[in-house]
Amino acid sequence: MPTNDRLGLEDFESGRVNPARFPHREHVRISYELLERHPFPEALLHLARGLRAFAAKAGKPAAYHETITVAFLALIAERRLSGFYRDAEDFLARNPELLRKDALSEFYDPRRINSDLARMTFILPRRRESA
Repeated sequence: MPTNDRLGLEDFESGRVNPARFPHREHVRISYELLERHPFPEALLHLARGLRAFAAKAGKPAAYHETITVAFLALIAERRLSGFYRDAEDFLARNPELLRKDALSEFYDPRRINSDLARMTFILPRRRESA
């Protein structure tokens, strides 16, 4: 394990992850780090592969959620390119709303994002009705 007891990309990608020590904050940090090293499609491939392996290792392969993975990574990518950040810690400090697991609720209806379809494949959010 790297210094500061933080998960490194190599640990994540090789599956050397303790499921009990991978909170949502680490998901966001690892996503940022992947986007620093790879274009979006490649970062998504690495993230999805790692999360699937992580869920399987935890004995919960059905825990992987395609829409949440893609949508969160897209949100992190957009924020990352919309400002200048020294590193992942700076990014996390200046985007605390991304540390909420429900950050996608602004874009997705709960029934839609919690559907079996959304779990299996990426789905777009529906447009919100204009007032």
